[in-house]
Amino acid sequence: MIFWDLPIDRPENRVGVRLLGWTNLFITRIFHSLTILRMPKLPRVGPAILVCNHTSGLDPLFIQACLPRLVIWMMAREYYDIKLLRWVYRTIEAIPVERSGRDMAATRSALRALKNGRVLGIFPEGRIPDTPGMLPFQTGVALMAIKARVPVYPVYIDGTQRGKEMREAFSSPNHARVTFGPPVDFDRSSTYHEALEAATEKIRQAINILANVKGAGI
Repeated sequence: MIFWDLPIDRPENRVGVRLLGWTNLFITRIFHSLTILRMPKLPRVGPAILVCNHTSGLDPLFIQACLPRLVIWMMAREYYDIKLLRWVYRTIEAIPVERSGRDMAATRSALRALKNGRVLGIFPEGRIPDTPGMLPFQTGVALMAIKARVPVYPVYIDGTQRGKEMREAFSSPNHARVTFGPPVDFDRSSTYHEALEAATEKIRQAINILANVKGAGI
């Protein structure tokens, strides 16, 4: 996490968040290795949704390390309920999501975060795929973006962490590559199923395009 030129009352300036931010920089930039192929262009203030493919449990750490703003991640409840990490998740205001069905409480929390001008991070595949390709995206991202009237920014991540079990991914050095894209343009005039499917496909295509970006990186 990078801190600069942010208002003093922003959540990024809380002591716990700053401590975790510097720890995350050490983990992702020194123990692991991170290359940004295309820099993010998130608004300095105001709500936004980050949508990314999923490769490992390290994905939120690598993405957060590229950004000056705190990302509120939606995550599976079984990970949120790990006692040793619960303080971390509460400090970064992560939103636990039940995998078993449509979690309306989590959706309300996400919409509330957007209403408060926060950046929401979502992995719409719902789980880490077993193969290099992306799984079908869930339509919840499009629905929230339309309801909250916020931009959706695509992110693509890949690297040597892909396909590793959680413990192996955290404990062995990895080299990740992250690419950020501009806001996705899609029809926001309807929340009917067909419209949400079309918007979701637009978001998925935007992330897929980023998979082919080449560059020296930083």
